[in-house]
Amino acid sequence: MSASPQTPAAQAPAKAKPSFKFPFWAQIVTGLVLGVLLGWISRSQEVSWLGTTLEQIGDIFVQLLKLAVAPLVFFAILVSITNLRKVNNAARLASRTLLWFMITSLIAVAIGLAIGLLTNPGSGTGLTPQDGKLPKRHGSWLDFLTGIVPKDIITPFTELNVLQIVFLAAVAGIAALQLGSKAQPVLNLAESVLELLQKALWWVIRLAPLGTVGLIGTAIATYGWDLLGKYATFTVDVYVGSALVMFGVYPLLLWTVAKVNPLQFFKGAWPAIQLAFVSRSSVGTMPVTQKVTERLGVPKEYASFAVPFGATTKMDGCAAIYPALAAIFIAQIFDVQLGITDYLLIAFVSVVGSAATAGLTGATVMLTLTLSTLGLPLEGVGLLMAIDPILDMMRTATNVAGQVVTPVLVAAREGILDKVAYATASSSLLDEPAPAAPATGADTDQGKVLVSA
Repeated sequence: MSASPQTPAAQAPAKAKPSFKFPFWAQIVTGLVLGVLLGWISRSQEVSWLGTTLEQIGDIFVQLLKLAVAPLVFFAILVSITNLRKVNNAARLASRTLLWFMITSLIAVAIGLAIGLLTNPGSGTGLTPQDGKLPKRHGSWLDFLTGIVPKDIITPFTELNVLQIVFLAAVAGIAALQLGSKAQPVLNLAESVLELLQKALWWVIRLAPLGTVGLIGTAIATYGWDLLGKYATFTVDVYVGSALVMFGVYPLLLWTVAKVNPLQFFKGAWPAIQLAFVSRSSVGTMPVTQKVTERLGVPKEYASFAVPFGATTKMDGCAAIYPALAAIFIAQIFDVQLGITDYLLIAFVSVVGSAATAGLTGATVMLTLTLSTLGLPLEGVGLLMAIDPILDMMRTATNVAGQVVTPVLVAAREGILDKVAYATASSSLLDEPAPAAPATGADTDQGKVLVSA
């Protein structure tokens, strides 16, 4: 008997119907556009309930991010320090990381000073010293130095003092290294808790498009475009300075120092940069920052140290470009002449005092630290509070870009960067890996976010 002919279905597996998938970056952009539109409607049509709704949506998203900050920073720093024992030349990697933090901060503050001196952002604004007011929080060198050590263990977590949390985590990590195998059960628990926190934070990050609608909408509904008039030069200066660092300095360093393709860097790092722009929190973005850093070929053991360290201390936007420009802006409003010594002090504060920002939303503490060092009136901070949310988006995006660039530079210089992983990193890295493809041959896509009910 002859064999019966195979049916077409038996000859080849049926292809699954393609499902519509919406890339995460597109979701963010859609949220941004929708936020601008709703914010404009709320302000122009005086729809108060819409403005209130947008504000609540944005506040809830930020609050959810902040909810995980304290334990996330503690366990991330603790685990990252102990993970360094798995890396050869750990001390050398740590010192090189700190060195590149300082180098890029110096370049960023120099760009900020140069732009400020060229554009005179405080001239012709119509603002006067009477428009300023004292900030609720301020920083000084004494507060900065004495504030590192907490008075008790609980307060840093309840008051969200990130600098003190970092101190506690560093002490615990170093103590664990000294104890060796005796501390292993605690380290196992810390790693499990860290994974749990990161998993929970991923759920929050999925809400970023919705958070974008609320945050951007609130900014437009509250401030509109009228406020930008008085601060036009200063706002443009901050955005241009940040853009020069992010799209000029960083690519140049990647090309000349790391010998890698800068365009590929932005392709891989973009999910973290765009989330930083929306959330305005380096710490809240930290899980995404670490993921894209690892996907760009940086070894996980080193990335788990460099990224949390950078998220709490590496602030080229908030602690270098912004305070340099703000100091010049405020000095011109208050008619104070700055000299070469003052500019050198600004550079010094930017490099040494950047940990004062501690990865949280805003840079008020860092700015007051700069102003107090220069002897400028702290009331000048009040002049910039209204415009701060708009500035903070670009500042934080620059911060996070620098937090990814530095580990890539160090890893490349030390010969531990996976060039193949770097070259193949894609922009669709926000999502966790998808399960393996089924035997039927159905396609899977781990780089997209499914939009479903």
